[in-house]
Amino acid sequence: MVQLNATVPVIVGVGVVLSSAFLLTYWFTKKKSRPITLVDSTIKVPLKLSETIHISHDTKKFRFALPSENHILGLPIGQHIFLSATIDNEPVIRSYTPVTSDDDVGYMDLVIKVYLKDVHPKFPAGGKMSQYLNDMKVGDSIDVRGPSGRLKY
Repeated sequence: MVQLNATVPVIVGVGVVLSSAFLLTYWFTKKKSRPITLVDSTIKVPLKLSETIHISHDTKKFRFALPSENHILGLPIGQHIFLSATIDNEPVIRSYTPVTSDDDVGYMDLVIKVYLKDVHPKFPAGGKMSQYLNDMKVGDSIDVRGPSGRLKY
């Protein structure tokens, strides 16, 4: 009877270790198999604005939908993206760092201070790209390219 009581914890322990190993392997395999949005830094990917959240009087969070609900952005740590748009018949390109990581699936978030025109005397025109983003409606698209940057981990 004593041997039976001693083997039960061993069997339970082996079961816990095997279950943990299986779950970790499944989780890492599933995470790596997600399609990546930013594969080539020379190719622009149009992303649709899915939501705008007011954070303060001059700051907003812009959420952009990735190509599918299963996509991740694919932006390594230390890298940034470029947003490009035609504003007043001129190409405008600005770099931004998303606040989302590759653990966030299906969307990318940018937190941006909106520089409106005629607010600051040194910048009477305001920020071209931030005003463009501020004026976007849900469903509008903007071109995104990346990853870019000198830091690589």
